[in-house]
Amino acid sequence: MSGDLRLSDVAEMVMGQSPPSTSYNEIGEGLPFYQGKTDFGATYPTPRKYCTEPKKLAEAGDILMSVRAPVGTTNLCREKSCIGRGIAAIRANGIDRDFLYFYLRKIEPYIDSLGSGAIFKAINKSQLSELPINEAGIELPEQRKIAHILSTVQRAIEAQERIIQTTTELKKALMQKLFTEGLRNESQKLTEIDLVPESWEVARIGDCCDVSTGTTPSTKKPEYYVGNNPFIKTGEITNNRISGASVCISDQAIAKYNLNVYKPGTLLIAMYGQGKTRGQISILEVPASTSQNAGAIAPSSEVDSEYLWYYLMSQYEQLRRSGIEGHISHLNLGYIKEILFPKPSLKDQQSIASMFRGLDKKMLLHKKKRRVLQDLFLTFLHELMTARIRVNGVEIKRVEAEQ
Repeated sequence: MSGDLRLSDVAEMVMGQSPPSTSYNEIGEGLPFYQGKTDFGATYPTPRKYCTEPKKLAEAGDILMSVRAPVGTTNLCREKSCIGRGIAAIRANGIDRDFLYFYLRKIEPYIDSLGSGAIFKAINKSQLSELPINEAGIELPEQRKIAHILSTVQRAIEAQERIIQTTTELKKALMQKLFTEGLRNESQKLTEIDLVPESWEVARIGDCCDVSTGTTPSTKKPEYYVGNNPFIKTGEITNNRISGASVCISDQAIAKYNLNVYKPGTLLIAMYGQGKTRGQISILEVPASTSQNAGAIAPSSEVDSEYLWYYLMSQYEQLRRSGIEGHISHLNLGYIKEILFPKPSLKDQQSIASMFRGLDKKMLLHKKKRRVLQDLFLTFLHELMTARIRVNGVEIKRVEAEQ
C-alpha cells in the first residue's frame, strides 16, 4: 500500500449538520443525536439526545470525529445516528476500519493543530480530506494484526476503568449505609444530621478536635523556601492522602512565623477556592504546615482520624456549598468547629475506616494497572503505526473473525 495516502483516498467523509431544534428530545424518539466530544466515551459515544428529523447520518461502524472545539477526538459509532456540525463521520474504504481509527488517534495532536477559529477551533472537510494516512505503507493483513493488538490493550484498559468505577460506586453506597446504619443492624434514632444507630453519639468537631489554620511565609524571602518541611497549598488538598508537597519551607520560616507543623493523621480542609476546591479534605501522612487558606483538624484520642476523614468526604457537596458568603465565599474555623458527625465507639470507627481503606487500596491498584496499560498502548500505537515494530510475520489467532 502506498505511503502517501490521504484520508480521502481511504474513506468517505460525512460532515454533520444541525437538525431543527424542534426535533430534539431526551426520551429516545428517533435516532441517537451526537453533537460533539461531550457525547464521547472511551470508545463509543453515549446518547444524551435523540432526533426525529436528522439532516446528516453516521452509520453503524463509522468513525466519529470531533471537528469543533476540541478537534480530532474520535469514537466508534454503534448504530445509525444523527450527527450535528461538531461531528464528522468517517467511513473506511480499502483500509481496515480499526487500523484507521487507531491511526487517527495517533495523529490526533496534529489534527488538533490544524483547527482554527476566533471563538471555536474547528476543522473543515477539505482539511480532513488531506490528512496523511498510513505513511509507513502498512498492508491490509498487517493492519488487521495491528488493530487486533491495539484493541486487545484498549479492552484491558476499559476493564480496569470498569473496576475502578464499580469500586467507586460501592464505596459511595457503603458510606451512606455505614454512616447511618452502623455495623450491627441495630435500631436507629433520628438526630440533627440524619438517622444513626441508637448506640452512637453525634459529636461536634470543635468539642473533640483541635481546629486551627496556618500562615504563608513571605514569598519575598527566598531563604524561607529552601528547606525540607512540606508546606501544603490549597490546590494540593483534593480529597487525597498527602505524603509530600510541591513546596517545602525552611526551619527559619517555621520559627519566624511560629507555624504549626501538623502531625500525620491531621485533616486539612480547603476553606477557599472556586469550583470544586472549597470543602475538599485531605489527610496528612507526613508532618506538614499549611497556609491560612486551609483549616487543620487534629482529632483527639477518642476520634479515629481516618474515620472522620471518610465521613467528611461523604459530606463534600454540602461543605462545598456552605460557608460565609461575601467578596470571596469561604469556610472559616468557626464553621468547621460547628460541624456535627456521627460518633460510634473508637473500635467501630476503626473498623469502618478499615473497610474504606481496603476499597481505596483496591482502586489504587487498578489505577496503577490502568496507567501501565495506557503507557503500553501509547508505545504500541507509535511503534506499530510507524512500522518500527513489524507484526506482518506474527501469527495472531482469530484476527479475521474479529474484524
